[in-house]
Amino acid sequence: MARRAHDSAWPVRSEAGAALPRLSARAAAPLAALLLATSCTLGPKYERPEMEPPPAHRGAQAESESIADVPWWEVFLDPTLQDLIREALANNLDLRVAAARVEEVRALAGIPKSFLYPEVNVTGAYSVGQLSTRSDPPQATEGGDRRYQNWNAGFALSWEIDIFGRLRRETEAANARYMATEEFRRGVIVTLVADVAASYFALRDRDLQLEIARRTVQANDDTVAFYRKRLQGGVSNRLELDQAVANRARTATTIPQLELQIAVAENALSLLLGRRPGEIARGVALTDQYRPPRVPAGLPAALLERRPDVVQAEQSLVAANADIGAAKALFFPTISLTGFLGASSRSLSDMLKSDGVVWSLTPGLFQPLFQAGRIRRNYEAAQARFDQALAQYQQAALNSYREVADALAAIGHLAQARSEQESGVEALRDAGVLARSRYDTGLSNYLEILIADQNLFDQELALARILGDELSALTQLYRALGGGWRPEEATDGGTEH
Repeated sequence: MARRAHDSAWPVRSEAGAALPRLSARAAAPLAALLLATSCTLGPKYERPEMEPPPAHRGAQAESESIADVPWWEVFLDPTLQDLIREALANNLDLRVAAARVEEVRALAGIPKSFLYPEVNVTGAYSVGQLSTRSDPPQATEGGDRRYQNWNAGFALSWEIDIFGRLRRETEAANARYMATEEFRRGVIVTLVADVAASYFALRDRDLQLEIARRTVQANDDTVAFYRKRLQGGVSNRLELDQAVANRARTATTIPQLELQIAVAENALSLLLGRRPGEIARGVALTDQYRPPRVPAGLPAALLERRPDVVQAEQSLVAANADIGAAKALFFPTISLTGFLGASSRSLSDMLKSDGVVWSLTPGLFQPLFQAGRIRRNYEAAQARFDQALAQYQQAALNSYREVADALAAIGHLAQARSEQESGVEALRDAGVLARSRYDTGLSNYLEILIADQNLFDQELALARILGDELSALTQLYRALGGGWRPEEATDGGTEH
């Protein structure tokens, strides 16, 4: 009985049925082709949402030209800064994490696609056992051979025929998520280029302030020595000397504060470069840094194609749209095809004989009838995730417009502030010369010199900060426009990493 049951599970090929597997294969191929040809893809077709961008960025004229079209090595002309950016692109750890994440998602994107194809596996088994003569009904006859063994081997096939497009929608969603991850990596690169440049300009800003402080302290030392000699000669008074010493101390206290800020800025920039905290090489002075004569921002509509975070948000929206189709397909039948072709024999030496060949072909259909609303809730959740992705895409687009407008406003107003501050510094330098001249001729006291020196020092520091902020605003505009690095621009001077 057990042996017959085993034979029914693994039917022995007979001469009459020898042509049956070939006939079934010929019949199954056209059937599968017909099913695929008449299949459909459920769910809405993706269309980019209408954003109605403004005709021009706030604070800029409408023009197609954009500074973001220029490679970063043509925007930041300081050779030392260029070397730092290249080092960051090669060694930054956040960028390595982003690149590894892209590879992970790229590999995962291939998994849903694999289900579109038949799955073929090799199977093999060996069984040995003993039958009972005392079971009801008995499995073996008295005196017969109660022991048996079987060898089984072959190829098993399973294939879900994607009639309603669930697998294709899942593949579409996986590919979109892969593209979103790639845009995230590009966003890390764009941000990294801008962060290195902004950190470098901030460091050069502190360097300039430190240079001003040290130069002013040296001048204060000369002033203190001058009034000490005058006091010793009896031509001055103690009040003037005390005021000179206090003024020198006020200036000198800024030096350790600036040195601390420089050390912190160097450590932060070292982290961006993927190296241990340490000193950072310097290049062109802050006052000699290149500033483009004009800074075209381009058209707002271009941000939808250029900004990595906006493109990433749109790819997430594409994935969410495909997920709706995959969830909708769960309401419809699942059609599958399973088969087996192999051999079964009680003896390993008989496995390759024609009468040991076995095969089976089983079409299957699965139609959900009652699952307590699980499929409906899954579909509603997919629609809700699409609404979230849509709002995030719209938010990313609006935020891109805002960041560009902020950077343009900063560049314009800081340029005006720099011009006014430069005029003020020149006036205070002249005031210092006049105050000393008046003091030497007895027309004024030391208070006028003290006030002129303090004001000049404060305004020189403020001018240095404006210079640094202006260059930082340029880097922020470059980042906000989606510039910094693109594969097709990785040529001479901008090696692709």
